[in-house]
Amino acid sequence: MTASDPITAAAGDLAPAASGAITLRDVTVTYPGGTRALRGVSLSIAPGEMVSVVGLSGSGKSTLIRTINALVPITSGRLLVGEQDVSRLSGRSLRELRGRIGMIFQGFNLAERTSVLSNVLVGRFAHSPAWRSLLGLPSAQDKQIAIEALDSVGILDRAWSRAGALSGGQKQRVAIARALSQQPSVMLADEPVASLDPPTAHSVMQDLLRINEERGLTVLVNLHLMDLARQYTTRMIGLRDGEMVFDGPAADATDQDFEAIYGRPIQGRDVLGSAP
Repeated sequence: MTASDPITAAAGDLAPAASGAITLRDVTVTYPGGTRALRGVSLSIAPGEMVSVVGLSGSGKSTLIRTINALVPITSGRLLVGEQDVSRLSGRSLRELRGRIGMIFQGFNLAERTSVLSNVLVGRFAHSPAWRSLLGLPSAQDKQIAIEALDSVGILDRAWSRAGALSGGQKQRVAIARALSQQPSVMLADEPVASLDPPTAHSVMQDLLRINEERGLTVLVNLHLMDLARQYTTRMIGLRDGEMVFDGPAADATDQDFEAIYGRPIQGRDVLGSAP
């Protein structure tokens, strides 16, 4: 396929991924220097749940998300994805695990000088022979999976655009498509709307919710905004100073619950605002 080739999405959706459960048992993370980011966190997340992890900066929510794909190693306890003990994986087995865990970052993490399609194809690296990745020669199947991922987030028409030319919301959709191209069982989103304006933030959250509902993916999304957690997730985990202080239905969380999570009264910056 060349830049002049027409791009059309297949009639079918992306292939469904296997379901993914996540279990933390008394997980503690202590960084070099002694900072304890997580303190004995225990929780179980069922396959297909849509979960928000809520807390202020420094509460441990980014650390929690990143332990699940071993970007941050745990210091003690056990962490399972499916039946795999993440702390015991290395080499090929760790690469295979990460290959089925999609990750979306606040800063998008795109190669801005390359095309949108090339960025999405990065999600296929863990599923392709190393020589194809090194030579930049994706298979026809990988291209089709990437095209379907772009179509699923409504940005297929920008496939040949340079990633750096996109708006923030478009870049985040490309990042979501890249994660979807992994055909994951778990999707992690680390503050995915923190740098977006309110309408775009709601749109990105709607995309994540739709992906959860249509594909049955387990989705964990870090947030500090009360209304987004209530509106778009079914379960909320509250972290404060590395400890879990809330675990329950997001829609039922009261202002008092959020104040307990934040450790202070609610402020205007804790609410994004209504969807357009």
